[in-house]
Parts: sequence; C-alpha cells; structure tokens
Amino acid sequence: MPLDSPQPTPAESDPGEGVRVDTWLWSVRQTKSRSLATLAARAGHVRINGMTVKAAQKVHVGDEVRLRVEGFDRILQVTALVRTRVGAPRAAQCYIDLTPERPRIAWSVPVRERGAGRPTKKERRDLDQLRGRDSRDHG
Repeated sequence: MPLDSPQPTPAESDPGEGVRVDTWLWSVRQTKSRSLATLAARAGHVRINGMTVKAAQKVHVGDEVRLRVEGFDRILQVTALVRTRVGAPRAAQCYIDLTPERPRIAWSVPVRERGAGRPTKKERRDLDQLRGRDSRDHG
C-alpha cells in the first residue's frame, strides 16, 4: 500500500456495507444527536433516493439523502460512510451538498420615531392598511 494514501480509521466502514441513516446523519454533523436523527426519520423527514425511510435503513455511497430542516430539504449525496461522529472538516468530505439556496424574503418593517408616543387613530389605520389588515377588524 502506498504511503501517501490515507489509512481508513476504525470509524469508517467498508463501502460495500451500509450504515444506519440516523447514525450517518449524526456522524456527519447534520443533527446534534443520534436520537434527534431517529426522531426525524420517525416523523418522515428523512428520505433516501426519494423514499421515506426508517432510522435503521442502511445508507450506501452514492445514495441521495434528504433531511427536512426548518421546512426546507437538505439534499446530500453520500461520498463516504462513517459510524462515529467526526470533526467538521472530515464530515464535509463525507457528502456533497446539493441543497439549492433558500429563497430570501425581505420584509419592510415600519418604524416609529422614538418617543413619539402611541399612534393616533389615523396612524393606526395607515399601519393596518400597510400590513394588509382591515382596520375595522379588531381581532
């Protein structure tokens, strides 16, 4: 074996066999704990190659893993299998992030001058109209 080739660590597995998807997600730092990865799989927030899977489903090199985070899918292509949690630089080498950029929404927030007191009835109606509310509704 050449000296410049990296030696596999005991935490890495043989590419022919798989690793549980919850273990892999935790190992590559996509979830804070393995139990959170298991809960995400139970809730249906984890997919492998488009199929919703259980936490014990094996993931292999080349698989596409989708993890639902804060209402958006994180799309990862598996490039290496690890069984134990690794450092962030090593974790980044275990997948290719195919996630599209999240849409940016800019909100304009009306700001009143400091010390201006309570808004008058007219100012309140103008603020309600700006926010798309009917000022006649009080609820």
